[in-house]
Amino acid sequence: MQVTATDLPEVMIIEPKVFGDARGFFLESFNAKAFAEATGVDLPFVQDNHSRSAQGVLRGLHYQIKQAQGKLVRVVRGAVFDVAVDVRRSSPNFGRWVGVELSEDNNRQLWVPPGFAHGFLVLSDSADFLYKTTDYYAPEHERSVLWNDPAIGIDWPLPGEPLLSGKDKAGVLLKDAEVFA
Repeated sequence: MQVTATDLPEVMIIEPKVFGDARGFFLESFNAKAFAEATGVDLPFVQDNHSRSAQGVLRGLHYQIKQAQGKLVRVVRGAVFDVAVDVRRSSPNFGRWVGVELSEDNNRQLWVPPGFAHGFLVLSDSADFLYKTTDYYAPEHERSVLWNDPAIGIDWPLPGEPLLSGKDKAGVLLKDAEVFA
C-alpha cells in the first residue's frame, strides 16, 4: 500500500496494491496491521457503510461532535470528488479543506480522521461509496456544515446545482457550527 500526504497532514490518500491480468484484478481493501504500519493510525473500525448516489448528488459536510468518527472511504463503482474539512478550532488548519477524486479506476481510499467534516460529490452517472468508521453512527451527535460556506471555499467541480438532502440544505456556516475544541 502507498500512503500519500495531503495538505492537511492527518488526512491521507491510501493506494492499495492492485494485482491484475486478463481475468480481472485483486486488491486487499483493508488490512489492520498494514494500515497501522503505513499510516500510524491504530484505531478499531466498528461499522461499514455503503451508499449509492446519482450524478450530481452532494452529501456533506458531516461529522459527529460526540462519538467522533474516523472514516476510511472508497468508491467501488463510479467516481466522486471527496472532501475533508478540519473542524478542530485549536488546529492551525481549522477551516481548511482537501479534495481528492476517488473512483473505481484509481482504487484510492481517503483516511478522514475524527475531528474532520466529510462530504462528497458524485461525478459519474452514479457511484457506490463504501466507508469504514471508527465509531458507531449517532444521529443525535451528527452535525452538518454548509457545503458551500464561503469561509471554507471548497472548489466543488459542479456543472450546475447539486442535489442535496434537506439535512444538507440546512447545514450551518462553520462560524456558527458546534466544532471540536
